[in-house]
Amino acid sequence: MKALSVVALCAAVAVAACAPAPQIRVGSDGRPLPQVYRISAAQSDQIPFRMLDSVNALRQAQGGSPLQLNAQLNAAAATHARDMSVQNRPWHFGSDGSSPLDRVQRVGYAGRLSGELISETFETELETLSAWMAKPDTRAVLLDPQAREMGFAWFQEESGKIWWTLVVGG
Repeated sequence: MKALSVVALCAAVAVAACAPAPQIRVGSDGRPLPQVYRISAAQSDQIPFRMLDSVNALRQAQGGSPLQLNAQLNAAAATHARDMSVQNRPWHFGSDGSSPLDRVQRVGYAGRLSGELISETFETELETLSAWMAKPDTRAVLLDPQAREMGFAWFQEESGKIWWTLVVGG
């Protein structure tokens, strides 16, 4: 019986070794083309906390205090993520002409708006965070020493494109 199990295991390993390796598509610049990141229902509950933990780790490394998720800022971020998709452009103004400040006031946020970060991509939230950290102006919003709260949301289209919005306040 043991010998049969060993033979079956060896056969399974041999078959697995014959499977083709996943193909990574490369663009004309030699860099890998983006893969579609599909957000499942199970991931939806985890993503805001992964982002919060990641932002707080970056802030801690710089000697900053941690942020907390804020439901009002989450609502402002969600509204804008969906609205950018409707407009099909990543920018800070809503289809009704609203600014980030207008949107946080509409949801009743009484704190100070530090900034709003946006992205149109097929990448994960952590890849998006990395891109924000790579630029001085968006990094300054994330690491703002006056900030105490964060809102984070996204909207994913059928094509897989994701519209990310992160709002920071203090």
